Amino acid sequence: MKKKIGLLFGGKSAEHEVSLQSAKNVMEAIDPSKYDVVLIGIDKSGKWHLNDASHFLLNSEDPKLIALNKTNKGIAVVPGETENQLVNTEGMEALGQLDVIFPILHGTLGEDGSVQGMLRMANIPFVGSNVLGSAISMDKDIAKRLLRDAGLKVANSYTYTRTRASKSSISFDEIKQQLNLPLFIKPANQGSSVGVSKVHTQEEFEKGIESAFNYDHKILIEEAIQGREIECSVLGNENPIASIPGEIVATADFYSYEAKYIDENGAALEIPAKLSEDVTKQIQEVAIKAFKALNCEGMARVDVFLTKNNEIIINEINTIPGFTKISMYPKLWELSGIPYSQLIDELINLALERHQRDSFLNSSFESK
Repeated sequence: MKKKIGLLFGGKSAEHEVSLQSAKNVMEAIDPSKYDVVLIGIDKSGKWHLNDASHFLLNSEDPKLIALNKTNKGIAVVPGETENQLVNTEGMEALGQLDVIFPILHGTLGEDGSVQGMLRMANIPFVGSNVLGSAISMDKDIAKRLLRDAGLKVANSYTYTRTRASKSSISFDEIKQQLNLPLFIKPANQGSSVGVSKVHTQEEFEKGIESAFNYDHKILIEEAIQGREIECSVLGNENPIASIPGEIVATADFYSYEAKYIDENGAALEIPAKLSEDVTKQIQEVAIKAFKALNCEGMARVDVFLTKNNEIIINEINTIPGFTKISMYPKLWELSGIPYSQLIDELINLALERHQRDSFLNSSFESK
């Protein structure tokens, strides 16, 4: 019997278009003999739309112009129901029981635990990390603290909130003295290099701070690590496994949003990365340790820097990595022996496995 999968994509996020590209690729790869797919697109205002597979995207072949095809079929979530948690608001018709929801929502309100919490309350199994793992992995500041506590190396940085930040409190000269130049300025809760600036001068520094605060109320000012950019995919729940590592060789100054998702020539992907067997094993071990330290489940892509001295420094962890045709997460698994369609199977099975595990927890207290 085929499973009914809800594909949740788009979102009220600066990474909306990336999510649309990922949804397109998942739809092309998912096995129709195993799954019936219900397409749920979220527009930039946050409204949910029930879409048809034949025309759920506009300009689907152009990453710069790709857009969600909005419909008149809205979706409402009904927590507490056991079988009809999602309702089509056009005719107040229940969509029926979904076996799993596959959220491909990158960035805020999709990757930060928000949707995961709602789906947990609605008692719908979902792919990827639970609320806690999603939230702490999304916040670069909190993630760094936990990774350091786990004995893993991260880049040195300073954190500022909007209320704490002012021209007098963020001193370019002091930070330059502590972190050297160049340095990076990042929103704490964004991915895909959105709002990230590489800074060489005071003018760039001030513009970078302003840009980062456009996307979050908290920002990081971080040292630039001189090293190779290596990425490793992780898959699993309690006993995760790591893929072969791949290397990003950016043709631009750094691995920007455009290089990741729009310009196919923006970076060269070296898969597998040219590493010794020993270093490969070390990176895989670090990736799994980071995955566990941040309470991740299902999937994550762990990005690290490898210095000339073979020191491994974690850059960030993405709990809903890109699934576009130039994304590293599925590419790394494909060369590790798990093709795209099988990877989707594995992720769905992991979601069901966790949901079944959680169902055994008591929801009532009985004193003895």
